[in-house]
Amino acid sequence: MAIKDWPQGEGPREKLLSHGAAYLSDAELLAVILRNGQAGQNALELSRHLISEFGGLRKLVSSSKQQVCKISGIGPVKYAQLQAAAEISTRIARENLQRGQILTNPDLTRDYLMRQLADRSYEVFALLLLDSQHRVIQFVELFRGTINAASVYPREVISLVLEKNAAAVIVCHNHPSGIAEPSQADRRITERIKNALETIDVSLLDHMVVGDKEIVSFAERGWII
Repeated sequence: MAIKDWPQGEGPREKLLSHGAAYLSDAELLAVILRNGQAGQNALELSRHLISEFGGLRKLVSSSKQQVCKISGIGPVKYAQLQAAAEISTRIARENLQRGQILTNPDLTRDYLMRQLADRSYEVFALLLLDSQHRVIQFVELFRGTINAASVYPREVISLVLEKNAAAVIVCHNHPSGIAEPSQADRRITERIKNALETIDVSLLDHMVVGDKEIVSFAERGWII
């Protein structure tokens, strides 16, 4: 049955307008974005199929055009709608962690880093640069590829920190495996960067490792003193 033929108030769009977006399930939200399904499958049924096929909304929107469009009922237009919705969410997170904001909320930082790094298929090593009041100056992706002790150069970190006149730094990188548990190499890199920053009197506040569903904080584990 097409959604338009459902009893009044039962369609996803009507539920959203009556109760708010938070009231809807993942599949219902996706159905609102997709707007329509295909022959023999309404938008909600198509949405449930997509979520099941990809294992969740985040995996769906981070998948390639080729992967998504191979699903019957999904073409370039619907793929573009998904990407636009995902990008709006990312930009809102960026605005929430905008330049000049004081980092007093660890959950806000985690949310921002999760959106930036969680779904990368390659490792990204980045810096969150802060001023003396721990206000955000800039988020900078410094290295890409396989991150190890040989590929992260403290001198490049120091150069960027001096260029941006940062007084404190949060280091972060992702694990494409989805497992956030830091490795011994991660700990060695952190120690090297911490020692290098101390030579210019800049504080390393944290090293946050981003996995698929969690972020591990070196500071919370007592590994940065």
